[in-house]
Amino acid sequence: MNALFNNYSRRPISLVDGKGTVVKDSNGKSYLDFTSGIAVLCLGHAHPSLVKALQEQSEKIWHTSNLFDSPEQVKLAESLVKDNHLSHAFFCNSGAEANETAIKMARKHTGKSNIITFENSFHGRTFGAMSATAQEKIHKGFGPLVEKFTYLPFNDARALKDAVDDSVAAIMLEVVQGEGGVNPITEEFANTIQDICSNSDVLLIIDEVQTGIGRTGTRFAFEQTPLKPNLVTMAKGLGGGFPIAGVLGTSEIYDTFSPGSHGTTYGGNPLAVAVSQTVIDIVFQDDFLDEVKEKAAYITNKLNDLLPEEEFTIRGMGLLIGIEFSSNEVAPYITKLEEEGLLVCGAGPNVIRLLPPLTVTFDEIDQAISILKKVIF
Repeated sequence: MNALFNNYSRRPISLVDGKGTVVKDSNGKSYLDFTSGIAVLCLGHAHPSLVKALQEQSEKIWHTSNLFDSPEQVKLAESLVKDNHLSHAFFCNSGAEANETAIKMARKHTGKSNIITFENSFHGRTFGAMSATAQEKIHKGFGPLVEKFTYLPFNDARALKDAVDDSVAAIMLEVVQGEGGVNPITEEFANTIQDICSNSDVLLIIDEVQTGIGRTGTRFAFEQTPLKPNLVTMAKGLGGGFPIAGVLGTSEIYDTFSPGSHGTTYGGNPLAVAVSQTVIDIVFQDDFLDEVKEKAAYITNKLNDLLPEEEFTIRGMGLLIGIEFSSNEVAPYITKLEEEGLLVCGAGPNVIRLLPPLTVTFDEIDQAISILKKVIF
């Protein structure tokens, strides 16, 4: 027992060094990191441009608070809403905090309380975000949750149509449910959601905490769907490993974010903004995103060739990939993959989740496939 609380089931290795996709533990063993800090390290470990941005900003000013103007925040906001229908940004510190913000703003903007979310979703572990998360295991032991969340089956258009009434403030969802099993939205369901939100006083909140910032091959995953959200939450890849999160919104939400309506001490910290701007300058380039799509197609094709469809299902979007085992739990396989030098995540009891850095090389993909073949067969 040590001085840390025991709320994590930590793996028995300590990672002490990393460059790109490769990390080393305290014993000097190397691994391919296909977790990316759970979709955080979009440019891999110690990307030189991010290191430079952080070093340069650290010699200027670390923190000012949001009592003062921040041209750097404005620039980052403009970069995030360029060439899409969104218009304004708010910066905070974590995905859960971003989702709390969106929940508050949807209620305040509409004057209504009920928010529809979906089974197997994950929106965070603070009380509002946990209440939005439709997973009993996340709720267990914490007493009464925040009221007025309605949970529906994901990708069930009929259930959604039947549930929407005048009490609904917003529909909140992930385009790909990451923690819940790597479950992508269907085209029919996306069309149903957009039709409802376009023809009623119901806002659309899209949680892009895991799927945003190039992870799916576009800036945001919703760009590959008919969905036009009023609020988009983001974190993880936004800072490439440095903590920052945010909410993007349409112009109609602007007045709802009035002075005093919401705030954060550390949000938009100069260090975080400097790193995030560098991430966006790299990831939002068309050539970079095209390469993410090429890598995603490459690894998906390799997996489909390797794994028989009667035993495995490959699904996801971009470099957020799930391998569902039809009959086995994946925990023992994750341990064996680690022993062979490949770090991966789970997504429920029978899904392995692959989240390589967006900068992963084709050779590293081939190495990972070789390790998967060795362990699974």
